[in-house]
Amino acid sequence: MPQHEHMERHRKLHGRRFDAPERERKREARLAHKRSEFAQKVHGLRAKLYNERRFKEKATMRKTISQHNQRNNKHANDEAVAEGAVPAYLLDREGVSRAKVLSNTVKQKRKEKAGKWEVPIPKVKPVADDEMFKVMRTGSKKNKAWKRVVTKCTFVGDSFTRKAPKFERFIRPTGLRMKRANVTHPELKTTFQLDILGVKKNPSSSLYTNLGVVTKGTIVEVNVSDLGLVTTSGKVAWAKYAQITNNPELDGCVNAVLLV
Repeated sequence: MPQHEHMERHRKLHGRRFDAPERERKREARLAHKRSEFAQKVHGLRAKLYNERRFKEKATMRKTISQHNQRNNKHANDEAVAEGAVPAYLLDREGVSRAKVLSNTVKQKRKEKAGKWEVPIPKVKPVADDEMFKVMRTGSKKNKAWKRVVTKCTFVGDSFTRKAPKFERFIRPTGLRMKRANVTHPELKTTFQLDILGVKKNPSSSLYTNLGVVTKGTIVEVNVSDLGLVTTSGKVAWAKYAQITNNPELDGCVNAVLLV
């Protein structure tokens, strides 16, 4: 008998425990938690290798799931057109054929989302770090230069609290903080003053997005609950995206166009 088959031999001789399936089920249920615990605990090169392996496993798993999501869907078939006269009750129907294809609902939704946001300003000039930040020297001898003062307008939430001076790397001056925006509705040709809820995307950098920097071309989320806008499904829209069209640090206000 080969050395590695002692487990199979034991099962053939003595059978299995009566609760073996239940124990296996519990072991599999615990596996996700064990993996998560290990992934949080491991560090260094071992962590890199482990995460790389898990990334490949998940990619394979996603492909398998998408293949299992095959379904019978109906789609119009131009070739299946009947020759000769067609009865009146069939005139409004299309030739329909069944085909087993991959479910592409998610892909279609992504395409719709991608084409949904046609922004008024598609390209803007990126803002350099030298223009965005001013070096602030600290320490008794002013020889520490790790702090930066943001020179552009920013948005911070109502619950924002500054960090202790020792830990605050980026300083956002109070005078340059904006809370409201003059938002123009492109179809109604009307301007409303709405509260800013957050900065969704700054085209220059993800760092500027995290800091809430508001420059020309930035996508912000505004509160449209007062306008009474309704979605296609009939629900009231509480917030919508808008793109900033001016330079707030020069004008002293935020002008934006609503993305509808």
